Amino acid sequence: MNQRRDLKPRALIVGVSGQDGAYLSNFLIDKGYDVFGTSRDLEAASFNGLKYLGVDSLITKMKMIPSDFKSVYEIISSIQPNEIYNLSGQSSVSLSFRQPLEAVQSIVLATINILESMRLIGGDIRFYNAGSGEVFGETQGHPSNEETPFHPVSPYGLAKANAIA
Repeated sequence: MNQRRDLKPRALIVGVSGQDGAYLSNFLIDKGYDVFGTSRDLEAASFNGLKYLGVDSLITKMKMIPSDFKSVYEIISSIQPNEIYNLSGQSSVSLSFRQPLEAVQSIVLATINILESMRLIGGDIRFYNAGSGEVFGETQGHPSNEETPFHPVSPYGLAKANAIA
């Protein structure tokens, strides 16, 4: 991939419709980035956070299904981002017990598809994958750090641990 060093940096936020996506979009726009955001369902997604921060019209929104490799590859190759932020996936611990396969697929498969697309496209793309303290499970009130072993106790925590391990 031919990196676009002479132009504004481009960021792709996978899962832009949530709170973190809105604040990250605002931050990156303030830093001079062209921001692209994806959602699995553009028609039904709420972009209230983006609207509240006044950046909704400044973001190019696109439909991408993170668990579908072709969808991920096509978006990344068309945008040619300098940075990718993966904020997508099921984010409810309690829902993950009722829908464990959805939790794993929406987190692990999405991460694999993004990384494999980046590998095939090539170039120098920076990648951020959102983690969670849920990977540590119950720490008995002790703070966790990089040395703390993973002991997830929910399908959500297990999926996040697999996506970052």
